[in-house]
Amino acid sequence: MEETANLPLPDAFLEFLRANGIDPSIYAAADSIPRYVRLEAGCEAELEEIEAEIKCQLQRVEWLPGFYSLPPHIQIASSNAYKQGKIYGIDAASGAAVMALDISAGDHVLDLCAAPGAKLCMMLELIADEGSVTGVDVARHRLAACRTMVQKYKLGDRCRLFVADGTSFSLIPLRSSSQFRSCDSDLEGKEERFREWTSRRPWKERKRAARALEHAASQLATKFDSPELIFYGPNSGIVGLKKSELYQTLSSSEFSSCGYDKVLVDAECTHDGSIKHVQKFEHWGWETLNKRVLNAERTDDLTLLQNEDVVQKFLEDNESAELKEIDPAKDWPCRSGRISKTLRFDPVTSQTSGLFVAKFTKLAT
Repeated sequence: MEETANLPLPDAFLEFLRANGIDPSIYAAADSIPRYVRLEAGCEAELEEIEAEIKCQLQRVEWLPGFYSLPPHIQIASSNAYKQGKIYGIDAASGAAVMALDISAGDHVLDLCAAPGAKLCMMLELIADEGSVTGVDVARHRLAACRTMVQKYKLGDRCRLFVADGTSFSLIPLRSSSQFRSCDSDLEGKEERFREWTSRRPWKERKRAARALEHAASQLATKFDSPELIFYGPNSGIVGLKKSELYQTLSSSEFSSCGYDKVLVDAECTHDGSIKHVQKFEHWGWETLNKRVLNAERTDDLTLLQNEDVVQKFLEDNESAELKEIDPAKDWPCRSGRISKTLRFDPVTSQTSGLFVAKFTKLAT
């Protein structure tokens, strides 16, 4: 207990950890957890140049392709490599969660709770020049950060971003024009088609487009409740569509045949398992921690979204769902979760900020 007594954490938080079965000593390892970055594919030859600029040698993470670690005090934000999108920060545990999906070129992937966007960027890298990635988040300002990232790293070609509630989001990936059905003839000639997305349109043009979309939305309001589209790449399938085509409704049988190939859900949590996040409260103030993390009502709400009991309940309620073995995990520095085939990353075992991973597959019916 002497080790935990010296931790820069308030007593209320220590009591919270113990009450939830979390060993407070994991926070003693906070200062030794490395920072992780992912190197853009094709930039391996520039590794020495990047190391010279940040004055630090990058250590390859042997169990995770494309990832490197560096000491936690090293800052990369001012480096040219970071500004040019050759490296970006992403925790190794988060990278492992993406790798667990086994994404292939051409997959159509849905990223629910996508902000702040590091995993979204990694998925966009993995699909290469085929398929698509759709990012969804309920917080518009957080999703805007995703938009900034995909543009900065030039990964937005096959990406689209929606402000929406992930629990009810049901828009399909856009695979081909043949999937569209004709819409109400009264609206057919009045809807404006989506042009190539740009954040630099003249003000008058933006205003005119906004009015046109608002008019179309009001006419179609009885047909659907529209998520807000805040970004789409030129090859995301949206350019040239009408709003009614983008927001078309499908029957359950149609949806099952043209839905997403892979889905990642990183549901909102208390962050009590994220060492890096909790460390920020040393600067923000522990009172802020009490409001954001220890507030009983908020914690109870978030527990309904993210814990191992949620996984168990989902399996009990959905006969077509089955937990799948994560094959690469045999080489990962993690431990088994309470449920078979699930994984837990933590600071002591994996030298990461911590993450729980469960992989579901849908059984053929």
